[in-house]
Amino acid sequence: MTDPAQPVDIPVFVVVPPRVLLLDVAGPIEVLRKANLEQSRVRFTVTYIGPSATVGSSIGLAVTGVAPLPERLPDGALVVIAGSADAPMENGLEHSERECADEAAIVAWLRRAIRPGIRLASICSGALLAAEAGMLDDCDCTTHHGCMEDLIRLAPTARVRENRLYVEDGERLTSAGITAGIDLMLHIVAEAAGHACAVAVARYLVVYLRRGGSDPQLSPWLEGRNHIHPVIHRAQDAVVADPAQDWSVAALARLSGASPRNLSRLFNEQTGMSVTDFVNRMRVALAREMLAGSRLDMEAVAMRAGFGSARQLRRAWNRLHESPPSTARSRLQMGA
Repeated sequence: MTDPAQPVDIPVFVVVPPRVLLLDVAGPIEVLRKANLEQSRVRFTVTYIGPSATVGSSIGLAVTGVAPLPERLPDGALVVIAGSADAPMENGLEHSERECADEAAIVAWLRRAIRPGIRLASICSGALLAAEAGMLDDCDCTTHHGCMEDLIRLAPTARVRENRLYVEDGERLTSAGITAGIDLMLHIVAEAAGHACAVAVARYLVVYLRRGGSDPQLSPWLEGRNHIHPVIHRAQDAVVADPAQDWSVAALARLSGASPRNLSRLFNEQTGMSVTDFVNRMRVALAREMLAGSRLDMEAVAMRAGFGSARQLRRAWNRLHESPPSTARSRLQMGA
């Protein structure tokens, strides 16, 4: 039996290809580093792996201490494939024989090592190595806009999605160009460690106004966070951590160190919405997750999300969504 006091360990293996784009590694893994500091329930343990112990990077800085590609991955591992630069600062356009051999070694390793239960996430052009290994066959996926044609060629049965920050299809996760890897990793952190942790990390990285993978709307958990005002962040962090609590303006004002009047004024100035609007948005977002992932009836969803009744949930929901929650539940559970 698992001890609830013990953190859940998620082993993360970062594949470092030749000409590695440093932002593809530094951005997403910085998300994991900060997530480990923000909470103790989940621990991301990171190992950098590749065919060569030293790799040249996109900006000419060598990456050293890369561990060999392991023979077998532990159950529940997450493999992250970073992208490569076409024209690094130092090496020019031509790939060396060693670089070509290293890329072939990564492709062969992916074919051997990735099995059911292992999640594979690609950043930027890392999707091309995954595609060449057959990892994206029959999957929804994306990549950097400059690599779309190559991805379609390498994975002809894949459903390549344009204009997406990231795409999740079962155990395959792919992201668009470079900084979109941060968005993908925030999504992974939110699933593993909770939205409050992901929001805290996003706040640290100052990447609040980012979209969901295939959602044309701003993520409700990050909406209204495109500011640096500490008083409002304290109030928002409290609401995100427990949307169902009875959050009055007075209660949030006490918690954030402002008067109710000043908090209301600052909230409107910094977020473009009222305190009540923000609380209701978080509750609707929580209800949306319960509709997608549970069989609770509408009344139970409403109560657990902090609404007094299903009627109140529907009223708040209809201010933000065109279709009612009952219709949304069917669509969400079908993965639409």
